[in-house]
Amino acid sequence: MYNVLTLNKIAAVGTKRLGDNYNCGEVENPDAVLVRSASMHDMEFADNLLAIARAGAGTNNIPKDKCSAQGICVFNTPGANANAVKELVLTGLLLSSRKVVEGIEWAKTLKGTGDDMGKLVEKGKGQFVGPEITGKTLGVVGLGAIGILVANVAVAVGMDVIGFDPFLSEANKAKLDPAVQIMGSNEEVMVNCDYLSIHVPLLPDTKDMVDAEMIAKMRDGVRILNYSRDGLVNSDALLDALKSGKVAKYVTDFGNDKILGEENVIVIPHLGASTPESEDNCAVMACNQIKDYIENGNIVNSVNLPALSVPRNGSRVTVISKADADVKSVTVAGMTGFNTKTRGEYAYTIIDGATQEDADKLAAVDGVIKVRFIG
Repeated sequence: MYNVLTLNKIAAVGTKRLGDNYNCGEVENPDAVLVRSASMHDMEFADNLLAIARAGAGTNNIPKDKCSAQGICVFNTPGANANAVKELVLTGLLLSSRKVVEGIEWAKTLKGTGDDMGKLVEKGKGQFVGPEITGKTLGVVGLGAIGILVANVAVAVGMDVIGFDPFLSEANKAKLDPAVQIMGSNEEVMVNCDYLSIHVPLLPDTKDMVDAEMIAKMRDGVRILNYSRDGLVNSDALLDALKSGKVAKYVTDFGNDKILGEENVIVIPHLGASTPESEDNCAVMACNQIKDYIENGNIVNSVNLPALSVPRNGSRVTVISKADADVKSVTVAGMTGFNTKTRGEYAYTIIDGATQEDADKLAAVDGVIKVRFIG
């Protein structure tokens, strides 16, 4: 029986896929953890913890370096919530142009005006005029699963779309509508659009990527949408730009106290993946990945260890090690398969046909972090 700790509510359609051999919930000594948004940075991890699966894309709430050093595989579920986020981004595009939110709030003040309401609406609605998005240019920074869908739907509603991603694969490029123009840099996208949608992770080199210097280069009246992470847009620079009119609107799914309640700022309470379909998709993918890793040692969609998935051929030993560890120094007499991959300073190796005795020998190799025998 394997114990799986759930730190947030995980859709039952996912946890049911684990089967009767898994005990999910508020368990002790977990073999795996399922998490959505709960912070794990202050948690201590026991030696038996094998994996953490984030039901979603972002993993800022997980101490990935610590996990790597302890031989804990961290998964995410890229693309599982992409459609839900795309739909909310499309909503944000419209809200950033048409003053719908402001108009709704104003309309509430007309309660009690009786037969005069129609006249008051006609008199007051002019203050909520906003441009159409058709024919305008949308810039998409980050062309991963979500960015691709956003770019394509923007083309479908009549926008001109430009985008950039330094890690754009040929496979992802093929998913883009041919009308999407690939630019040479993030800056080239940001300075040539009427609307900017950001879809990159928060990393040291992306923090404050939209700062005062970058905003100054943008088109006057640009509208910025941030459905990725707080910290990508510098709040002080943004507020100054909103007051001057340089930025016309800011819509974000990741608010902070500094921007809440400010004029021309719409803060959505992190609803990007808040759909039943998205929660189900993320739960199913996360649980499938944990099950395959625990039972077969296969790694798919890890954010800290190499991707390595091969069919089982007998008993199996898996090895998490430093990349320079001499795993091959151990002779495995009954070996039926040997596969290894590296990622940065870490390596992952799968040896089929190996025994528990082989696993014990491998554990003694310098640089080896964690060894498992899967019978």
